[in-house]
Order: sequence, then structure tokens, then C-alpha cells
Amino acid sequence: MTLIIVLIISLVLAAADQLIKYFIYAGLYPEGSIEVIPGLFTLQYVENRGAAFGIFQNGTLILSIVSVLFIALFVYFVAAKKLSGKLFLTSAVLVIGGAVGNLIDRIFRGFVIDYLAVSFFPPVCNFADYCITVGAALLLISVIFSLKDEPEAGEGAKEIPEESSEDQEADDGI
Repeated sequence: MTLIIVLIISLVLAAADQLIKYFIYAGLYPEGSIEVIPGLFTLQYVENRGAAFGIFQNGTLILSIVSVLFIALFVYFVAAKKLSGKLFLTSAVLVIGGAVGNLIDRIFRGFVIDYLAVSFFPPVCNFADYCITVGAALLLISVIFSLKDEPEAGEGAKEIPEESSEDQEADDGI
């Protein structure tokens, strides 16, 4: 049941990403922009043919394969209950939703539509990118806290009580 909920919410996020991109395309294509908060935040149409920060330009195939692998990995961990907890499940929803949103763009457009430009963070991003980024940060926090909660070596093992000298004498037949 958990997997179904994770997948449904992930698909809702991917659909929201696609809907936003539809309106951005309809309103800002080609390469238009609207300054929402002067000097701070702009909606700007950008066709990103690579990954974050412009790496892997024209790497649509490899980026699509990596996206599918990450989606499959998260689905596996949720389905197999290898990792659990609200923080992990939230990170899984965000990463899967964001990866699906950008994967749809790569498959059907050959590029990802980016549109969120903030003055203090140079690359133009999109909703799916932020889902992936926040999801990855939550995953890191989840892993750190799960490692912190694990017993240290030897802590979880039961100690065997030492036998008293009387018990040893009884065993020896004395």
C-alpha cells in the first residue's frame, strides 16, 4: 500500500511539473521572460539539453537512462521496504516525481524546460529540479539519522554472564 501511495503522489508532482511547463511554454516561448520580483525572481523560458548547471549537454539518452535507473532504485527500496520512515518516503516521492517530470520532457521534447531564475542562484531550474534537490537533501538527512540510530558494534549483542567459581566447581564435579 505504501508503494501505491508513493507512486500516486509522485505522479501528481510530475503532472504538476508538466502543467507548469505547459503554461510556461504557452506564455514565454521562445525565450521570453517575466520579472516577478525585480532583482530577485524571474520566470524565464530556457531549453536545457543537459543536466544541472549545464553539464552533459546533448546527453538526452544517458540522462534518460540515469533517470530511469534512479526511479527504479527508489521504487525498489520502497517496495522491498529496505528503507522506511516518513523522511525517506518523502524523499522518495520528491525524487521519483521530479525525475519523472524531467524524463517526460527528455523523451517527448528532447530537452527539459527550465523557467525559475533567482538572482542568488545562477542556473535556471524548474519545479522537478527542486523536487529532486529537496528529495536528495532529505535522503541525506534520512541516512544520517538512520546511521545515528544504529547501535554501535557490540552494543546490540547480548552479553553472556560469566560463571561464578561455584558454578565452575559444580561443572567440574568438585
